[in-house]
Amino acid sequence: MLLQKASELPTVETALPGRDAPLATDQNHFVLGHALKGPHPEGFETAVFGMGCFWGVERVFWKLPGVWVTSAGYAGGITPNPTYEEVCSGRTGHTEVVQVVFDPKQIAYGDLLKAFWENHDPTQGMRQGNDRGTQYRSAIYTTNAAQQAEAEASRDAYQAALTAAGQGAITTEIEPAGPYYFAEDYHQGYLAKNPAGYCGIGGTGVVCPIGLGVDLGVEA
Repeated sequence: MLLQKASELPTVETALPGRDAPLATDQNHFVLGHALKGPHPEGFETAVFGMGCFWGVERVFWKLPGVWVTSAGYAGGITPNPTYEEVCSGRTGHTEVVQVVFDPKQIAYGDLLKAFWENHDPTQGMRQGNDRGTQYRSAIYTTNAAQQAEAEASRDAYQAALTAAGQGAITTEIEPAGPYYFAEDYHQGYLAKNPAGYCGIGGTGVVCPIGLGVDLGVEA
């Protein structure tokens, strides 16, 4: 039953009710210093990625030049303003994600996609490494039609490379972004606040099962 709950998404009828009020979270990014919720500079864009444990995912993206601010949150599900414990229960439908606000004049969306594919294994379904559950599924939530098209094209390019290498099928969910809910304050910038903290993403843990050789039209 535990494995079943960990691998199946809830329905509207079975999802937790959540709450109207958002959770308390940080005001400013712990590393970059910019406001998590904005306002952000004019012309900046937003991207949302789920790659497993959001602690390490956030660190992957805040290190990239051209990224203005990142935050850990929940998306892709049903329950409004969920808590971490509720998301971990498997009854919200959400996955752990990182919202990335970036300057497209300094870093292209394709560069973010490259970081996405190469810092986790997108073939694992409802888990990432030893982290199991629907909240660890791979996902790209797009904020406009151009992002949707580019994300789908990048998936096809990586799938071709995976197939050629004898690897499995990509299970990444690629959908237009719905509501994004900021995670609790202690999750924001977690690995900067807790240098000894562990996350299998973006360090020595799970990475894409192919190494190099996928051309997304961006510089390596």
